[in-house]
Amino acid sequence: MAAIDTRQQIVEAADDLFYSAGFVQTSFADIAKAVNISRGNFYYHFKTKDEILDAVIDKRLADRETLLAKWDETADDPVQRIICFIRIVIVNQSKIMAYGCPVGTMTAELAKLNHPSRTRANQIMALFRNWLQRQFGGLGFGKDAELHALHVLGWSQGVASLAQAFGDEVYVRREVEQITDWLHEIAVTGRRIPSST
Repeated sequence: MAAIDTRQQIVEAADDLFYSAGFVQTSFADIAKAVNISRGNFYYHFKTKDEILDAVIDKRLADRETLLAKWDETADDPVQRIICFIRIVIVNQSKIMAYGCPVGTMTAELAKLNHPSRTRANQIMALFRNWLQRQFGGLGFGKDAELHALHVLGWSQGVASLAQAFGDEVYVRREVEQITDWLHEIAVTGRRIPSST
């Protein structure tokens, strides 16, 4: 097995384990077992769990950048692109119901630990926020684009948390339908979310 393939397998296994079990609960031994390699081979690629965490964050960022770029290329307009984002809670419903949102759970866990990598992990949330803001900007919302972007991002995190808590598929689908209706309405009317100030 080539070194680059082994490293990639380690990162993919760690990504899955950090998501399903959590960063703290996942050990070197867990990851080595998932990849079926010796500890010595493992340490050749990564000396610390924090190094693996950084590689996992890099992978998640790259994966999300690729996904967002795909939506930019394949969806016809900003409304359809935002709907792609909204529907992620249905597309990944079984995993979200089991483990929550992979981005939200990681950022929350690292924040609780005050981990040095929490700022890097937060870049994934910022990636989503900035992309959504561009979509709402494309709909003509100008300075309100960020407000709407944060509304959709907050909605997705809330739905993921409650989907994990209650395991209710009907709830998830109802929420997707309601926010999609809201999106279509504001796209037509130009109505903004009332400011909290």
